[in-house]
Amino acid sequence: MGCMVRPLLGACALFATTAVSSVAIGDGPKLPVLPPPSSPHAHAAAPAPAPSSKPKPAPRAASRAVKPSRAAQTIAAARIWHTPASGKTAPLDASGRPVLVLQGLNIHDRVELRAQSDRGDFSAEDLDRAAHILRDPHSGNEHPIDPRLLDLVYRVAVHFHAQEIRIISGYRTPHGGKVSNHGKGRAMDFVVPGATDEEVAKFAREQGFVGVGVYPTSGFVHLDVRERSFFWVDASGPGKKGRTRGILSDLAHQSDAEAVARGDHPVPPFAVGGDVDAALHMPVGVHAADDKQDDDDDFGLSEDTPD
Repeated sequence: MGCMVRPLLGACALFATTAVSSVAIGDGPKLPVLPPPSSPHAHAAAPAPAPSSKPKPAPRAASRAVKPSRAAQTIAAARIWHTPASGKTAPLDASGRPVLVLQGLNIHDRVELRAQSDRGDFSAEDLDRAAHILRDPHSGNEHPIDPRLLDLVYRVAVHFHAQEIRIISGYRTPHGGKVSNHGKGRAMDFVVPGATDEEVAKFAREQGFVGVGVYPTSGFVHLDVRERSFFWVDASGPGKKGRTRGILSDLAHQSDAEAVARGDHPVPPFAVGGDVDAALHMPVGVHAADDKQDDDDDFGLSEDTPD
């Protein structure tokens, strides 16, 4: 009996082992067992979202990298400002005299002003219309425009047969006690389509009793009327600290002397008062002691300009 128990136990053990193995094999597909790395099913078994989720940040990083800076946008826009409209010519009035067209860039207004002589001499109504398009775009404030400034701009437009004068900045509301020529209605930043800024500046410097600034990086010319001519270049970019460099001082003195010989006179000192008659009969002021006068920022394009 004892000898029969061992074979039976062995057989029982063999049966139990076989049964366990058969259960494990039968339940195999239900187990969450991943195939080995070398299995051809490795990619099929991987979760579907994983491959597509990894490259998503790349496009966002690329878009941030190529976003143009404010300076780059302004410089690119300046090229467009200088391009004349195809097929357009400078308009003429009924007598054949060129009309001064002012086109705002920061204020999208446009006016046509008819000169009463070859030097300008615009009517009071047209001076008011000019003051409106030259208003401060931030505050909406307007200020009377010095007639001599408009006459100067007219001469520039006629000289270059300009379709229009594209205005970047005119009047600016004074802040902090500083009153620049922009704050006096005596200055304008502009572009002449079809002409380079240096060509415009060269002609403007010959007029006498003017401030002429060239901003080659930002792409415009500053022009103002003042008691003594001063010329400068500022290569600072948009929103950067101004880097004004005075130039051609001998030419400035020569231009003023030639203007006097033609019968022109410097603008009188700027003053605010209520007596209009007294202001109209004010004698011509002497030359200012400071060529630069006071500083102002050029509409966020540059700072500390002598205008």
